[in-house]
Amino acid sequence: MDLSELERDNTGRCRLSSPVPAVCGKEPCVVGVDEAGRGPVLGPMVYAICYCPLSRLADLEALKVADSKTLSESERERLLGKMQEDGNFVGWALDVLSPNLISTSMLGRVKYNLNSLSHDTATGLIQYALDQGVNVTQVFVDTVGMPETYQKRLQQSFPGIEVTVKAKADALYPVVSAASICAKVARDQAVKNWQFVEKLQDLDTDYGSGYPNDPKTKVWLKEHVEPVFGFPQFVRFSWRTAQTILEKEAKDVIWEDSAPEDQEGLGKITSYFFNEGSRVCPRASHRYFLERGLESATSL
Repeated sequence: MDLSELERDNTGRCRLSSPVPAVCGKEPCVVGVDEAGRGPVLGPMVYAICYCPLSRLADLEALKVADSKTLSESERERLLGKMQEDGNFVGWALDVLSPNLISTSMLGRVKYNLNSLSHDTATGLIQYALDQGVNVTQVFVDTVGMPETYQKRLQQSFPGIEVTVKAKADALYPVVSAASICAKVARDQAVKNWQFVEKLQDLDTDYGSGYPNDPKTKVWLKEHVEPVFGFPQFVRFSWRTAQTILEKEAKDVIWEDSAPEDQEGLGKITSYFFNEGSRVCPRASHRYFLERGLESATSL
C-alpha cells in the first residue's frame, strides 16, 4: 500500500484509494466500513471502505478475509495483496486521520468528539464511493456507539441504500472484514514509517502498541514530552494518559490574572527564554523557535 502522500504531510487528513473496477460501476455493489486505531494514544486513526459487486461476494469470501484483529500482520498483508490482485472486482478507499487532527477536533472551542468524527468520516467515504461511480446498493458498518442511532443517521444520509450497522460487523460480514484489513494494514504501515516533523534527538521508535495501558507506551510518552511545547504530533494529546503525563512532567504556567496564592512555588514562563546558568536547556531548540528564527534572550 502506497502511503507516500501521507508521509509527505501527516498533520491533517489524507484520503487514499484504489482504482474503481469497471464492474463496480455497472453491477449493484456492497460496501463494508471499518476502522483501525480508534483507541491508541499514538498514531492515526484509519477508516476504510471495501466494495465489490453482490455477484462476487462469494469470490471475496473465498479469499478467507476475517476480522483483522484475529490475523497476524503477515496474514493481513497477504490478504491485502490478494485483494489488490483481484482489483478487477474489489475496490477500497481510506481516510487517515492524524493524531493532530483528532486532538485539535476534540479540544477545540466547539467540541467535536471522536464518535462524531468517526460517523462523519464513514459517511464521507460512502459518499466518495458514490461520487466515484460505484453502484452502491448495500452498506455494512461496524458500529461506533449505539448501532440503532448510527444506522438511522446513515439511512437518512443515503435513503436509497440498504444500511446495516452492527457490533462486530467485521467478524460477521466478509466485506467489512476486508475493510478492517485495509484499515489495519494502512495504520500499521503509517505508524511504522511515521515522519516526525519535530527534529527529535535520540528518537526511540520502540513505542509499544500505542495503547494507553501499555507500560512501554507510557515510558515513551514520558521520555518525549517537551516541558513547554508538550508532545510530538504523533501523540493524541487529548487522551487522558497524555494529559496526565503533561500535568506531571511539563511546566506550569502563571497567567496574568492568576491569584498570587496560585503562583507560589511556580517558575515564570519567561524563564524558559533566558539563557543563564542552571536554566540552560541541554536539548536542541524546539522547531517553533527554529522555524521563526528565534534565539534565547540574555535579557528582557
